[in-house]
Amino acid sequence: MKYNFDEEVNRLGTNSVKWDNCKQIFGRDDIIPMWVADTDFKAPGEVIEGIKKRADHGIFGYTYRADSFNQSIKSWLKKRHGWEIDKEWITFSPGIVPALSLCVNTFTNPGDKVIIQTPIYPPFRSVVEGNGRTIIDNELSYEGNSYHMDLDNLKRQITDHNGEFDYRVKMILLCSPHNPTGRVWRIEELIELGKICTEHNIIIVSDEIHSDIVYKNHKHIPIASLSEEVANSTITCISPSKSFSLAGLATSAIIIPNKKMRSLFNNALETSHIGGGNIFGNIALEEAYNNGEEWLDELLIYLEGNLDYTINYFNEKIPQIKPIRSEGTYLVWLDCSKLGLKGSELMNFFTNKARVGVNPGNNFSRKNTDFVRLNIGCTKKTLNEALKRIEKAVKEMILQ
Repeated sequence: MKYNFDEEVNRLGTNSVKWDNCKQIFGRDDIIPMWVADTDFKAPGEVIEGIKKRADHGIFGYTYRADSFNQSIKSWLKKRHGWEIDKEWITFSPGIVPALSLCVNTFTNPGDKVIIQTPIYPPFRSVVEGNGRTIIDNELSYEGNSYHMDLDNLKRQITDHNGEFDYRVKMILLCSPHNPTGRVWRIEELIELGKICTEHNIIIVSDEIHSDIVYKNHKHIPIASLSEEVANSTITCISPSKSFSLAGLATSAIIIPNKKMRSLFNNALETSHIGGGNIFGNIALEEAYNNGEEWLDELLIYLEGNLDYTINYFNEKIPQIKPIRSEGTYLVWLDCSKLGLKGSELMNFFTNKARVGVNPGNNFSRKNTDFVRLNIGCTKKTLNEALKRIEKAVKEMILQ
């Protein structure tokens, strides 16, 4: 391989949320952090050089996004996902979670209902409830090895006691690929979901931040690419942050084909005064999308190797913990029900016995108290040490 993803980069002392906040988050600093969705790989050299070149100029005044910014996004989506968009559809947000919150506030009113599909990335819940909207929890169906959309139940959930559509249902926050389960949605699921939403004028806000991290035999399909009708009901949120180790640059692209919806979103962006972005984020996005494809292709090979190793390790050496095989993302959802631990007891096991920092399952769903999320976006050395620690802790618990 041309790129060395085995390189150990010391992130301590860089104000890294993942590494420097272990004491604050977990109560100790001798753990291996495998939690927040942030990789330990250096960004592509072209991105680093682009930022350095701009930094050498020495003046960092007010800036704007040139036409080349939108062109890089347009070209990337066509090349990687076969989705032909117009540059005029593209707008901006300083991160996808702010965009989700902005959409909830712009396109719904207090008391309206917003659909989420649990277990789900925690901000999906907080941007709904925190803004005074009501959640419809269309829980995913867990079949022991994978998760699937329960769209029959969704149809029931959006009707009132008279069997009529509940007009208060205004929006769905879709996570595609799905975090934390790693599902890459099939076209049949997306078509059916799109049909339900367009029939009832439900706006689809699709968080596709992990769309470039998809493994062999799976294909990410932007839901807005299905048809013009679905596109006109959809707001798609993308960013190079997860794929290219750029989360700290807070730069996301929001794609809104519907002109009226785009105008309302942009107006909310302007009145919130958060649309300016930053010089280095703009450069990083363009460099990643224009010149980072070879780097990303090799990263996917490396990550899938990590995934295979993780699945095999649990199956062979820690059968008490069942990994759900991810189809996309560098996150692995672990079913720990056979350990007989839930909630705080399970977190205590990982934190203080295994000394591995993970995300608790109940953050993603109040029902998933016996699950945790593991981040494998790290070097093989780090991953192997973390898995060894978990194996040792499980064996010690069994012997007690």
